[in-house]
Amino acid sequence: MTDNTQALRLSRGVVLTFAITVFVSAFLLFQIQPLISRVILPWFGGSPAVWTTCMLFFQAVLFAGYAWAHILNRFLRLRSQLLLHAALLVVSAVLLKILPDADLKPEPDTAPIAGILSLLLVSVGLPYFLLSSTGPLLQAWFAQAGRGRSPWRLYAVSNAGSLLALLSFPFVFEPLMDVSTMGKFWSGGFILFACVCITSGILAVRHAPAVEAENEARQAKLPFRSMATWFALACLPSVALLAITNTACMDVAVIPFLWIVPLALYLLSFILCFDSQRWYHRALFAVFTLLLSSCLCGLLMFGSVFSLPLPGLLALYFSLLFCICMMCHGELARLKPDSEHLTVFYLTMSAGGACGGLFAGLIAPTVFSEYWELHLCLGAAIICALWVTAHSQNWLGRRLTAPMWAMVVAAIPVVLFITFTAEAIMSSQDTIAVSRSFYGVLRIEKDSETRALLMRHGRVVHGVQLPNSWQQPTTYYSRGSGVGRTIAAIQSEKPGIKAGLVGLGCGTLAAYGRPEDKFRFYEINFDVIEQAQTHFDFLKNSPSQNEISLGDARLVLESEEPQHFDLLVLDAFSGDAVPTHLLTKEAFQLYQTHLNDDGVIAIHISNRYFDLRPVIDAAAEKLKLQTLTLVVPEQQELIFPSSEWVILSRSSRVMLNPAVRQIAIAHQQKRVLWTDSYSNLFGILK
Repeated sequence: MTDNTQALRLSRGVVLTFAITVFVSAFLLFQIQPLISRVILPWFGGSPAVWTTCMLFFQAVLFAGYAWAHILNRFLRLRSQLLLHAALLVVSAVLLKILPDADLKPEPDTAPIAGILSLLLVSVGLPYFLLSSTGPLLQAWFAQAGRGRSPWRLYAVSNAGSLLALLSFPFVFEPLMDVSTMGKFWSGGFILFACVCITSGILAVRHAPAVEAENEARQAKLPFRSMATWFALACLPSVALLAITNTACMDVAVIPFLWIVPLALYLLSFILCFDSQRWYHRALFAVFTLLLSSCLCGLLMFGSVFSLPLPGLLALYFSLLFCICMMCHGELARLKPDSEHLTVFYLTMSAGGACGGLFAGLIAPTVFSEYWELHLCLGAAIICALWVTAHSQNWLGRRLTAPMWAMVVAAIPVVLFITFTAEAIMSSQDTIAVSRSFYGVLRIEKDSETRALLMRHGRVVHGVQLPNSWQQPTTYYSRGSGVGRTIAAIQSEKPGIKAGLVGLGCGTLAAYGRPEDKFRFYEINFDVIEQAQTHFDFLKNSPSQNEISLGDARLVLESEEPQHFDLLVLDAFSGDAVPTHLLTKEAFQLYQTHLNDDGVIAIHISNRYFDLRPVIDAAAEKLKLQTLTLVVPEQQELIFPSSEWVILSRSSRVMLNPAVRQIAIAHQQKRVLWTDSYSNLFGILK
């Protein structure tokens, strides 16, 4: 065997070791994101902002990891880099415990953003930091040890590992493993990663002493314009990712699948763009970005007049996100520097991504009373697309003529301006008050025709009060509805009842209160409490003894002594974002501890997209409860819309009440049991 053959084989072994290390680190990096987010989601009310805040944390720590890689590569020799990084890996592996214990659950009144960030920092901060630094650090080591080999293919390997992690989570790991098993699997993977990472460093030190000195000698200063361009091109996709994911979750549900698909598209664009320039056609993606942005502008303007079906809506959101990511990441790939500036390039990109996350996760909710970050994202995408188109040599093989340019330049900004103006006018029309919090945008409106007062959360109406008529329950809570008949049946048997009500809305159910009744409301959003007490009369004028407990209902109920409710009303599922943690087997077991022996659970399941009956029936069957589904057809769309309720009880008295049975429908056979470790909304799509 010649020396040259041995060197060739050794070189292939080094390349394979580096590729395995980068792949495993990226896989673990993006496997932990949906896993830890899913674990803490119920602890913070199941809001879409939970994922946005988690992404802000991940992007900030990613930036810290890239900064660590840059500092090591810039100021330390390769051997010192390896010793310091290996020491941190060993410490992290020894202290590893990624799934937070139940005693870390926040208090019900904890500020959610601060609570999420601190919890993530304690549980996954150090291992995520080390995994984040692996990509640029290993590529820098490879550039020194690779004797002229390009490290950029390792970036594509890294993104492939990330994409596989994201896609395997909902389709492989979630169906086959519970959360605890996934945590153990991840911990074992981290220990494996630490071993191969240290091995890669040893190989780099063995092969790179001469190259290292050469690299130090030819460091050159980068122009600020290049770094500013990298920053902007990384910032826009980050804002688009969070804004579109947040909007999709508000329109559908807060589930890992709707976190993973956008993030997978985001990563796929990185893989394609940094693998080869043949995947990125500049003008094509720029023009599609313009067209899809215009379509979304139209939907934002006329969403109250027409609406897309769920698949079409998600297709529009995700297609636009993919085009924006391909356009920006394609430009980044075109502008990437030589390997000696690799860590600076990654550091600048991660800074742009972190700032995008900071804007969408912290600044926008504080500054804007509406979801204007999506509108600003559309405006920035259109400007970027126009810039890219202007610098493209041709469009679909043809040179862009002056008249075509005039049409594009004139039409797109006009459409965007009209969108902003029209939606601002429509959103302010008949609006009495508006507020935005961690849990979304809350609006109080007065209907121009009926003069009724409405509470609207996003697209969903959470209560209506007719003028000077607080005694008349409206919407889904009318006296003829499932909950109205159930309350009447229980009140007819008892001189005074104690009821727990999850979801305050505008306080409509207080209209049923009698002086001897006690109503305890559970509401997670302080803005809802404030607006219900300020603008509506249900709570003010109700003769019942009304209490309001602030916080996620499940967390509050877990911390309370048994309440001995005669009735527990769950009204948190009529919106599009379904809090799945309130419908698990464990949740129903908790509810049972707070009910009397003949207590009744009434669940409001009117929903545009999901049929929740199989979930409730499965839990009832597990706990040996009787169920009835009560349906009332629409009488008046705004004041008395159609409603669907399910009641559960061990006792048959309410179930046999004639007024209740009058609106009962036939049982269905499908069963879908949810637990704290498993839930699947796609199995109950209508």
